[in-house]
Amino acid sequence: MTTALLNKDMTVKDVLDRWPETLEVFVANGFANFRDEKQRNAVGAFLKLERAAQTKKYDLDNFLNLLQARIDEELHQVDVTMKTTEKADSQVNVSGLLPCPVRLPLLEGFDAFIEKYTAETGNSVSYKLEAASVGASWIEENIQGIENVNDLPDIFLSAGFETFFDQKTIGRFKDQKVFTDITATAVNPDFAGIDIKDPKQDYSIIAAVPAVFMVNHDVLGDLPIPRRWSDLLKPEYQEKVALPVGDFDLFNAILLAIHKEHGDAGVKKLGRCMLKSMHPSQMVKNAQRVAEEKPLITIMPYFFTKMARMVKSLEIIWPEDGAVVSPIFMLTKRDCLNKVRPIAEFLSSKAVGEILAQKGLFPSLHPDVDNQLSGQHPWKWIGWDYIYQNDIGALIQRTTQIFEASMNEL
Repeated sequence: MTTALLNKDMTVKDVLDRWPETLEVFVANGFANFRDEKQRNAVGAFLKLERAAQTKKYDLDNFLNLLQARIDEELHQVDVTMKTTEKADSQVNVSGLLPCPVRLPLLEGFDAFIEKYTAETGNSVSYKLEAASVGASWIEENIQGIENVNDLPDIFLSAGFETFFDQKTIGRFKDQKVFTDITATAVNPDFAGIDIKDPKQDYSIIAAVPAVFMVNHDVLGDLPIPRRWSDLLKPEYQEKVALPVGDFDLFNAILLAIHKEHGDAGVKKLGRCMLKSMHPSQMVKNAQRVAEEKPLITIMPYFFTKMARMVKSLEIIWPEDGAVVSPIFMLTKRDCLNKVRPIAEFLSSKAVGEILAQKGLFPSLHPDVDNQLSGQHPWKWIGWDYIYQNDIGALIQRTTQIFEASMNEL
């Protein structure tokens, strides 16, 4: 299905003249020549979107959807992000990191909900929900070093493990029963069979960021297609894999999953298999480049498979032993539950779950959300027993050191 604003018969120049923000989409997907105004006015004036997609062997609908998503993002960005949301003397404080692909639609819905909540309760809400791309620096500035529970946000959201279990950050407060899980007892049937709910009922998980494989058939040669995580640890894949090292939350989840099943030796083998570290959008773009050394296998968040599906030589593999799960956590402070419960319930609602699942491909735990996962989709989840039996913060630090040392041995 094509989008409401775009159509396949529009020329590249039509699109760039009307929506200049789409230039970054064209450039990221092999049309760097349109940076040049002369090229836009010459080639772009005659090249229709349908033909542009055909020249790169892209799926037309996926290509149009990428352009439309960038247009929609720009339309909402000013209104959503320019609002004053940090207020002095507010009764409720919400903060955290939102996945970049869904931040703007989530903020838009959250803005509307908070206006209604404040009108009904009289409680003023201060909130700062940054893009996950600011990552470690934001956590360091806003969360690390908090000694007093009263300085914690009333509600905090983010993906990953380190922040939530590291004893230098929020992990120190978990054993004090500071937080409570307000989400429904039932979980989405897509997560049946794994212990995804916190049995101690401290932390809520509202969605998952899955890690899957992307195989480049142009460079696969005679090697077999890897179907399981253990396949990547075999000698034949040494220095042939791109890993999302810069995506700390997802990479830490991968390290922990490998360590749980294969120990230190497995982490060493993972380090030896790495060819390079790239942002997922670069991973897909790299598959089109001739001059650069291309990874045979790329480990990436499931969201970026939208882009990868446009390239005929790339195949997305959902691992037979499960996509590694990086959870999106929500922490709700117990002592202010009477004030913040409606907000926490909104953030874990079906409406928010549908945005996460359908716009970001981050499957929701809400039992009524259609995560639109087809076929078999098992999970590689480290489990709460493993979390409770280990100092996760220290384990991430140690496995990272093992991983980096093994890379230097090559």
